[in-house]
Amino acid sequence: MRERLLLIPGPSPVHPRIIHSLAQPTVSHVGPEMVGEMQKALDNLKKIVFCEKGEAFIIAGAGTLAMEMALLNSLASGEKALILSQGYFGNRMAEICRSFGLDHDLLESPWGKAVLPEELEKRLASYDYKVVVATHVDTATGTCAPIRDYAEVLKKRGLVFIVDGVCATGGIEERMDDWGIDVVLTAAQKCFGVPPGLAVLVLSERALEKRKTMTRIPAYYSDLLRWLPIMKDPSKYFSTPCVNEVRAFYESTLIILEEGLEKRFLRHSRTARALRSGLETLGFTFFTQKEFLAATLSVVSYPPGVEDKRFRSLYYENGVVVAGGLAETAGKVFRMGHMGNLSSSQVYFALDVLEQTLKTIGYGFEQGSGRHAAKAILGD
Repeated sequence: MRERLLLIPGPSPVHPRIIHSLAQPTVSHVGPEMVGEMQKALDNLKKIVFCEKGEAFIIAGAGTLAMEMALLNSLASGEKALILSQGYFGNRMAEICRSFGLDHDLLESPWGKAVLPEELEKRLASYDYKVVVATHVDTATGTCAPIRDYAEVLKKRGLVFIVDGVCATGGIEERMDDWGIDVVLTAAQKCFGVPPGLAVLVLSERALEKRKTMTRIPAYYSDLLRWLPIMKDPSKYFSTPCVNEVRAFYESTLIILEEGLEKRFLRHSRTARALRSGLETLGFTFFTQKEFLAATLSVVSYPPGVEDKRFRSLYYENGVVVAGGLAETAGKVFRMGHMGNLSSSQVYFALDVLEQTLKTIGYGFEQGSGRHAAKAILGD
């Protein structure tokens, strides 16, 4: 099977070291190899989100499970949550609340923009909320929300602040302790560059203490208090973990910390600017408002004469996979992920193949201009 460069909004390309970890023989889920690497993965995860005294959880499941777990373990009966939505996945948080009968309000921005901090402050002055939820990067709209500004508004209010970092954690800065974030939820397949299969959360001490005051929640597998003893001592058993996936996740945290968090955040930003520069040179524009562009993916609008399905089909045949638009953007954009362990050579390959695809379509452009524009930023 021909390997194609996977530039969808997740899963992201998998580093050879992570593939090697996945290919190791499966060991006992309570054996010393698994126990040691799970403990180290949990410790590393806390470093990645700058959380010193909280508790990390790595659980078999998807990002949607992490969203559900964050809500169920933070919002008590009789309390109300405010969900800040910049697109499809913010609205999914509201859907989860409705599924469990959790009281909530939804504060939405137009697609391509984000809820502003002053809008949050205004809403908080009018209603008594106990939990605020925000998606850091919405993969449908490419919007990166001003999470740090939200946290500043929430300081000293005593609310639990939940951040959906599925398309941000490990690629965009999230400082739990310094900023005052109580829960970061994420998944393995985005900025960590591991195949899908893990729901990942980090809770502050305050968030965990609140969960302990909630006498009962409508969950069994999703109850973090059932998982807490296992996270403290992975040799204990509650439910069988994804052994190879956890060990691969541990390897991904090593790669992140070896690169250095500040360098990694800067690389994501630089890669995004390079790809966008190449795309703009070739006549593409972007759906997301400039001030909210994410470092982890781009929602790209087509120039006249380039049709969505034909373009994505040819791009795929030529070796690069991108995703179509969702909901109101379907047929108008493609979504390109540029997160995780993406290299400069992969960026150049993506732009070279893009030019090849445009040439097949009959779209006019200056050959090599995409790569040249990107190289001016990447410099290698």
